[in-house]
Amino acid sequence: MESATPVIVAIDGPSGTGKSSTSKAVAAQLGLSYLDTGAQYRAITWWMVNNGIDVDDPAAIAAAAGKPEIVSGTDPQGPTICVDGVDVAGPIRTQEVTSKVSAVSAVPEVRARITELQRSLAASAEHGIVVEGRDIGTTVLPDADLKIFLTASAEARAARRSGELKGADVHSTREALIKRDAADSSRKTSPLAKADDAVEVDTTALTLAQVIECVVTLVEEKRAGK
Repeated sequence: MESATPVIVAIDGPSGTGKSSTSKAVAAQLGLSYLDTGAQYRAITWWMVNNGIDVDDPAAIAAAAGKPEIVSGTDPQGPTICVDGVDVAGPIRTQEVTSKVSAVSAVPEVRARITELQRSLAASAEHGIVVEGRDIGTTVLPDADLKIFLTASAEARAARRSGELKGADVHSTREALIKRDAADSSRKTSPLAKADDAVEVDTTALTLAQVIECVVTLVEEKRAGK
């Protein structure tokens, strides 16, 4: 592949829209690095829980925000996440961490710490990077070359997410998603929001392959026009 201009792609949207699968596949196909910012917030949440920090106490969370060492591997074929040298890719996906990540993520000191980490990873990505999250286009990388906001109906998202969670009940999954969206969209610091200059892609009626194809096309057009 010819060495194309490095391109920074921000992909935002609520959970269950296919963000991770799409971002990973697009990065792999185009030879870009990949960063799952949600995993970083899960990692810091996991650390708080493991170290007995009261996640209902924002001051306690803020005081500890600088302590864990979080290292993200950005290879889309095998992204990694380590905290203090421990591989936490599995543990950060537990229900316990999932239920607490919104509260921890809402603390401004946590966001400042993780945002700094994300910006340095994006800046050091030699060929460019696909960064997925909830506030990438608005807060973390407002100067990203391309911003994409993935959406889907709550029903479609719940069906996908319960498929991922093997045997989870779609109704309760839908309720949990809506609750988390509300928490993420209403928080004071860097809420989940679509950037004014983002391209919105509604994935409700699309297959994963179609979403990937659509995003790859958008990135290639951006690269060609740079």
